[in-house]
Amino acid sequence: MPDPDTWGQDIPIWQMTDAPSIPDAIKGLADGVIPRGTLFYDSAAERGSTLVGAQAPVDGMTTWLRDVKRLELRVDGEWVVVAVGARAWTTVTLTSGWAQNGNAQGNLQYRIVNLAGDDTIMLRGGVSRASYPSTLPGYFTLNTAALPSNARPSSLRTVTVPCSDLSSNRIALKVDITPDGWIRLYGVDSVNKPPWIGFNGVFTSL
Repeated sequence: MPDPDTWGQDIPIWQMTDAPSIPDAIKGLADGVIPRGTLFYDSAAERGSTLVGAQAPVDGMTTWLRDVKRLELRVDGEWVVVAVGARAWTTVTLTSGWAQNGNAQGNLQYRIVNLAGDDTIMLRGGVSRASYPSTLPGYFTLNTAALPSNARPSSLRTVTVPCSDLSSNRIALKVDITPDGWIRLYGVDSVNKPPWIGFNGVFTSL
């Protein structure tokens, strides 16, 4: 009869006294090791259709979902996200009149990360404007192209961003990130025309 491994993981190790069977020895080892490693699936749907019956998930399993690039851990019968690594930053292409690197804060960029199981959009950098139009709109849309689908919130998200107190009675403005992917700046009016707006440290859940 196979003996358990010496690490206490209940992985059967074929013994010399067991009946010779390379397939059974390999299967016993694989069945013990594979569920304890990180399992790779193209999507949560593929994982759900694969981990059934004798292969049903158990607490402690980890999986990597390729479509959303996410590591998940099985806890109390549920899959929970494990926050991992840094995602690449993407520079936002700005609409006419706006320039990057406002107040030397770097380009306006975003990235998607997972914080405590919640997909989140993070922003950094700053934008500037040398002058404003004589007729001010209700808001300024900052991006020329909508954010990609994975960076769009499920409902409207409103955040506060800092701005220069030069040419402005305010030191903060409002930014909306819309479900269709637009970054909109509010608060600029006849007496509040800041030369730069910052985005460092701004994030919101998707």
